[in-house]
Amino acid sequence: MAKTLHSRHNKIFLKMLRELRESRGLRQSDLADLLGRSQATVSNVERGERRLDVIELRDWLEALEEEFLEFAGKLDAELQRLGGPRLRVVRQRGGGSARAALNHILRVVGDAGK
Repeated sequence: MAKTLHSRHNKIFLKMLRELRESRGLRQSDLADLLGRSQATVSNVERGERRLDVIELRDWLEALEEEFLEFAGKLDAELQRLGGPRLRVVRQRGGGSARAALNHILRVVGDAGK
């Protein structure tokens, strides 16, 4: 699988994160304070110099008052529009804990080369 750090799809993801922060009227330093991180960390993520893992993304979105699954749906729609890999939200059957659900949230279907 090709590296995605500098891919067009990752740039869309980062743009969506930055626009979400800006739509909330927050500066990078404001978000950093909410996350307990430095402004440099926020900047590095938004520039694509540092990745977020899924747990960090969840915390990031919580700080921005955005539902994780809603954001994932918006990202999926945008990537589909651009011909990117399709993301599928996998919901755990029978409820289950939030921690267990996080282990099953996103599964990449297809590959970026299609």
